[in-house]
Amino acid sequence: MTTTYTFDVFSSLDGFGAAGGDWTGYWGKQGPELLEHRLALYSQEQRLVLGANTYRAFAQMLSESSENSDVRDPWVTRMRNLPTTVVSNTLESPVDWPDAQVVKGDAVDVVARLKEESAVPLCSHGSLSMNRALMAAGLVDQVRVTLFPVITGRTGLDPIFQGAADFDLELIERVTLDGDIQELVYRPTLHA
Repeated sequence: MTTTYTFDVFSSLDGFGAAGGDWTGYWGKQGPELLEHRLALYSQEQRLVLGANTYRAFAQMLSESSENSDVRDPWVTRMRNLPTTVVSNTLESPVDWPDAQVVKGDAVDVVARLKEESAVPLCSHGSLSMNRALMAAGLVDQVRVTLFPVITGRTGLDPIFQGAADFDLELIERVTLDGDIQELVYRPTLHA
């Protein structure tokens, strides 16, 4: 029996996962509903799967932040304390993450094996190139996009689906948070 795998990502309306310029975390749009919802999502039993670049970015962001910064919201702290698999051929264990193991190999092979062996659902926040490859391989069961009400045409960073295959998406859940943030959960199917 296989477990589910969810690709969880934040996005601007124009499809960027982050922005430069004077944008802050969450594009400055977070509110109490979003933060409570995220904590509830990450309080469920699950295993986090990260690519090496996302692990490095999260570890650096957390090490450079203060205890009271937005970076250390309770849901982020909860996410950091989940059992975590970091897929990397360059990192070595141990890494600066409480319950993480580095697994070498191709992400498609690693996640296919995890889906077969894990007793809990798998979730990945970010890890864009890894998750595009996993989607193309048919290993992503759900894409959870938290859509922030911004367009970052000049300052957008990390185009989420740039270079991805074509997919049909079936909307299976939607939630509005803090009045104008949309969380959309889709079931992806490779477009034939």
